[in-house]
Amino acid sequence: MTTGTLDIAPKLRGRPREFDMDSALDEALRVFSERGYYAASISELTEAMGLTAGSVYKAFGDKRGVFLAAFGRYRHVRQQMIDDTLAEAPNGYEKLRALVTFFAEASCGEIGRRGCLVVGSATELALFDEEVASRVGVAFDFDERRILDLIRMGQADGSIAEHVDPESTACALLALTKGMRVIGKTGRKTEHMLAVAEAAMKLLN
Repeated sequence: MTTGTLDIAPKLRGRPREFDMDSALDEALRVFSERGYYAASISELTEAMGLTAGSVYKAFGDKRGVFLAAFGRYRHVRQQMIDDTLAEAPNGYEKLRALVTFFAEASCGEIGRRGCLVVGSATELALFDEEVASRVGVAFDFDERRILDLIRMGQADGSIAEHVDPESTACALLALTKGMRVIGKTGRKTEHMLAVAEAAMKLLN
C-alpha cells in the first residue's frame, strides 16, 4: 500500500544539515498542533526545534516551509502507524474497527487536545493557500479510499453485509473519524470516544 504522502523534507542547499530533521519536524508538529499555524511564531518553532532562526530559514525558507515539511512528516508517520495497526486485523470488518478505534484513541486526553494537523489545516489554511488545500485534499482522498477499500474487502470476505453501500458509508466514516479529532480538542474521555467508535461500527451492519 502506498502511504499517500507528499515530499517530507525540504530541498536543502549548501552544506549538509547538522540536525536531526525528523526530530526537529516532530517538535514543529507539536507547536503547530497546539497553537495553530497563525499563532505559532518563528521564535516558538526555533526553540521547540532546537535550532537557530538562521538554521530554520536556511533549511525551510520560512514558517510556511516549516509547516509544509511538518505536514509531510505527520502524514508519513501516521500512515505507518495505521498500516501497522491494520496489519494485525484478520478481515475487512476488524480492520475497520481497528482504524476507527485508532482515531478514537487519538481523540482523547492530552493527545486529543493537540488535535490533527490535517484537520486543523483544512479549517485554518486551506481556504487561503492553494498548496495546503491540495495537500489536505490528497490526504482526505487517500483516507476515504482506504476506508472504501476496507469495506469492499469486508464484503468480499463476508465480514461486512452486502447491503452496505460502500461509497456513502466510506464518506460517513471519513467524516466521523475527522470529526473525532475536532471534538477531541475539548478533552474527551477515552471511554466516551471508544463508545463513539462502537456506534460508528453499526454503519457496517
